Amino acid sequence: GDVPEPSPQAPLAVLSKVELRVSCKHLLDRDTLNKSDPCVLLLMQSQGQWMEVDRSEVIKSNLNPVFAKIFTVDYYFEEVQKLRFEVYDSHGQAGVGTHDDDFLGGMECTVGQIVAQKRVTKPLFLKYGKFAGKSTITIISEEISGNNGYVELAFRAKKLDDKDLFSKSDPFLEIYRIDDDRSEQLVYRTEVVKNNLSPIWEPFKVSLNSLCSCEEKRKLRCVVWDYDSRGKHDFIGEFFTTFEEMQKAMGENKVQWDCMNPKYKIKKRNYKNSGVVVLLDLKIHRVYSFLDYIMGGCQIHFTVAIDFTASNGDPRNSCSLHYINPYQPNEYLKALVAVGEICQDYDSDKKFSALGFGARIPPKYEVSHDFAINFNPDNDECEGIQGVVESYQSCLPKIQLYGPTNVAPIISKVARVAADEERTKEASQYFILLILTDGVVTDMADTREAIVRASYLPMSIIIVGVGNADFTDMQILDGDDGVLRSPKGEPVLRDIVQFVPFREFKNASPTALAKCVLAEVPKQVVEYYSYKAFPPRCPRPPSPEPSLGSPQ
Repeated sequence: GDVPEPSPQAPLAVLSKVELRVSCKHLLDRDTLNKSDPCVLLLMQSQGQWMEVDRSEVIKSNLNPVFAKIFTVDYYFEEVQKLRFEVYDSHGQAGVGTHDDDFLGGMECTVGQIVAQKRVTKPLFLKYGKFAGKSTITIISEEISGNNGYVELAFRAKKLDDKDLFSKSDPFLEIYRIDDDRSEQLVYRTEVVKNNLSPIWEPFKVSLNSLCSCEEKRKLRCVVWDYDSRGKHDFIGEFFTTFEEMQKAMGENKVQWDCMNPKYKIKKRNYKNSGVVVLLDLKIHRVYSFLDYIMGGCQIHFTVAIDFTASNGDPRNSCSLHYINPYQPNEYLKALVAVGEICQDYDSDKKFSALGFGARIPPKYEVSHDFAINFNPDNDECEGIQGVVESYQSCLPKIQLYGPTNVAPIISKVARVAADEERTKEASQYFILLILTDGVVTDMADTREAIVRASYLPMSIIIVGVGNADFTDMQILDGDDGVLRSPKGEPVLRDIVQFVPFREFKNASPTALAKCVLAEVPKQVVEYYSYKAFPPRCPRPPSPEPSLGSPQ
């Protein structure tokens, strides 16, 4: 009967399943005599090809259908997963036609956008980007995490009926969950307390999923038996409750139930009960997943820091790592776009901080290790990934590449913003700092110190080594081989640094780089908020549908 206690440090699987529910409004009417009979197809992009994953039922004669079908998709934070929903007018036995005249409209989005917004409403488009009238499609997402924590319960009983002739009863307690089909599922059986009519059972833990399928109002049946070594246990009594009712036992309060034997109730005139069962204590231990935080409204704020030291080579020279080739983005841009494209789905304002280090900057041409590449010291944010790319390209001719490669100032700068965020005591913003550098850092001691400090804050650091330098010393920062320590020997609270040399992905697709460096982030987010014991902010109800006027 022991339930292992999930440790907050255990890495939680990044893979989750997400349920999508679909509805449409104002569909086009393709049928002359009655209304369209809509059906939705879900397609997923795989190696550039759209593949049908699943389709909904057909709803007869309805231009505002709410589909009963629930689409289930696997969710990976570190990938851009493109989805396409297509709505067709179905024709009876012939099934869903794919003729243009049966096509009621389509919509594309990513899984990341849907889980970040929880509810997405978009217009439907016909071929060639034409609006399908005022038609819209709404997708609502819900994570099937199956593990939203566990609960610790402590029961005792008083004055139970005595079922034994020569000694007292040997009681034990069983808890059953009553499922939707009325079947009963055993949740827990306590140990037997020998020869005792007022037993105190050992406290025990069960997952909320197993206790009540995470539904507080689900009915539970609790039965007390007198143990019999031959397995013919005597029924003492039972009572019904819910997890909602049990929660009244938190703190100093206790909840108690009459333990009833229905047969005695009928037979005996002044039967009161066969004893009482008391819930002495209840503790809830929640275990949240990355998606619980994202769906609770946690924003991922993305900062990129670019190395402008002289070892990159003169940007005007085609051998330079900063050379801008109109036909082929350089490694800095490739890494920035690959990682940024994923992060942008999780940031509602789509503004990214973009910093540079190791250059002499105007007007005085003094060396700076944390300047805004848009040269606006009051606001280092750029509009979207494209804004970062443009600021990068326009700042190159204005600066002088210099040195040394100091990254501690930038880590500390982002950490200051993260520390302000931490004071809100809410899971509302998490910071990812992407450092792109062509060499081993010069200020290793200060960097180690800054990382140890940052490990106590809501932030993660990704370092991508660009070019062909020897990055052996950088592996120290990625705590995978052992625990990173500050120069004074203080260990990091959690491993927040991921280092990869870009050259290992030179011939792979950009998505492979993003996958590798972002795979750890969901675990790091959960570790931080678990350590802080910050729950997700109240899961936002999906926002009301925005009214969509007629397309411009």
